[in-house]
Amino acid sequence: MKTLSKLVSTSSVSLLVITSPVLISSNHKKIEVSTSTAVVAATYHIPVLTNNNFKNFKYSSPEMNTSTTEKLVEDEKAPDFNASAAVKKAFEVKMVIKQALTLYDSMKLEQSGLNQKAFEYAWRGYHNLLKQGKLKKSYVLTVCDFTQSSSSKRLYVIDVAHKKLLFNTYVSHGMNSGVEYATTFSNKANSFKSSLGFFITSKTYFGRNGYSLKVKGLEKGYNDLAAKRHIVLHGSDYITPQYLKDNGEMGRSLGCAAMPNVMSPKIIKTIKNGSCLFIYHPTVNYLTHSNIING
Repeated sequence: MKTLSKLVSTSSVSLLVITSPVLISSNHKKIEVSTSTAVVAATYHIPVLTNNNFKNFKYSSPEMNTSTTEKLVEDEKAPDFNASAAVKKAFEVKMVIKQALTLYDSMKLEQSGLNQKAFEYAWRGYHNLLKQGKLKKSYVLTVCDFTQSSSSKRLYVIDVAHKKLLFNTYVSHGMNSGVEYATTFSNKANSFKSSLGFFITSKTYFGRNGYSLKVKGLEKGYNDLAAKRHIVLHGSDYITPQYLKDNGEMGRSLGCAAMPNVMSPKIIKTIKNGSCLFIYHPTVNYLTHSNIING
């Protein structure tokens, strides 16, 4: 397992520019991530600002060459080492957002319909979960974009290590969250609504909907009762173009994220066992109170 890098310097900061794929094991299924904040920063090109490493803060962004990276830091003017924690955090968030926008543009995600804000918030939460060491399968990020109609392909499975969109398909929302669009959400049992926020995928099983994937909700008050509500990912025949053609609208679930049967086994196999799932809607209360986004 090897990685190539180049160390460059400006008058105020050293930059580690990764020039080959980030630390990936031989089976290409899991990125080797150390709990060391310095290693996480180098591997993922993201800022991790602590009192121990702030003075030698390293940042680079995918698709950026050395000169571009130097200019980025010069333009941003990283705050002084003795700056307050709030100032350091604000700078970190700003850099993470810049990286999200760079990835969004370089992967041409707008062309696939993914809302820019959905990806930005997904990346911010993914960054924080990665720092906390909560992701066992860290190379993949799944985003469900509920700003879109259920008749649109609004589920995105992204290989963040190789900057590739692996899957883009349809996904249902809960029957009481709305008809064509999901507009209301709940964490309550028997609400038959979708839940917002960040989840970690868990184990697979075979149930009444066939091959299915359990998820763990990470955000108290928003999705932490997902397991008790039996919220899972599974395949279905009511979330397909043919069903839409025959019925005039896509089918809805009891709160689960259902995908087309033809796609679900491949997607579940890819994202199972410890990857990040983010279900997005521009609900202000959630976005302003999410500890994962704003952590």
